[in-house]
Amino acid sequence: MDNDNNNSRTLKDTHYAKLRRAFRDEKAGGTPEFRAKQPVAAGDAPPHGQIRLYGIHTVRAALDNPKRKIARMMVTRNALERLEIADAGALAFPVEIVEPRAIDKVTGSDAVHQGVLIETRPLHPKTLADLKDTPLVVVLDQVTDPHNVGAVLRSAVAFGAGAVIVTARHSPQESGVLAKSASGALEHIDMIEVRNLAEALGELKEAGFRTIGLDSDGDTELEQGFSGQRLALVLGAEGKGLRQKTRETVDVLARLAMPGPIRSLNVSNAAAVSLYAARKHLAG
Repeated sequence: MDNDNNNSRTLKDTHYAKLRRAFRDEKAGGTPEFRAKQPVAAGDAPPHGQIRLYGIHTVRAALDNPKRKIARMMVTRNALERLEIADAGALAFPVEIVEPRAIDKVTGSDAVHQGVLIETRPLHPKTLADLKDTPLVVVLDQVTDPHNVGAVLRSAVAFGAGAVIVTARHSPQESGVLAKSASGALEHIDMIEVRNLAEALGELKEAGFRTIGLDSDGDTELEQGFSGQRLALVLGAEGKGLRQKTRETVDVLARLAMPGPIRSLNVSNAAAVSLYAARKHLAG
């Protein structure tokens, strides 16, 4: 019985000793094994006229794009292997082999950089005249979230759209966040900025596009709004939807047929669904 009591006291003493050590470690910032990483703020802005892109898919697509003018790369050895770069010295720009925390200090620790970052010039902006014979475009009416715009770019590339048209104001610029969300799609599609969306929609109509505004209260189901062989899908901002001037300018306001209790989708999801339907119409 005494042995049982002694063992019990020993276990309790050990337990409390561990708690006391943990408390001391917490005050000191934690043990090396369990100390929580402190968030790292983003560093200085990139050099004038350049942007930073990061992430394996984003950077791989940029490397494969002959139009992309890259100034330098920071990369871990693991990311270098994932990018399938056998000889970093053979690249046409400086490459710095670093540890992940070195990139954290540039992007901030919240950025999912996957061990690689490049500094590069933005892609040369296109105009509506560059659309030529493309049959399908997406138009975004002041969609401000770069994650959503990136996701729309990805869907637009997947369904063979020729361009994503955005407003010069109240739209995100080319950036690391946007490019990471697009997962390489930024290198495969033109993102065209326009100053006056109503005038741009007029130009699209003159070029033979049927302009279709996506609206949950539209009188027409989307598929019934299709006609012709050139379509421009117009989607509104998160929460606000299409602006009144845009609603008055498009050829038709159409809704997605959704029998469930939720009658609207996130703009990037709505873009993917409408692009799929548009592609089926054009293929028929």
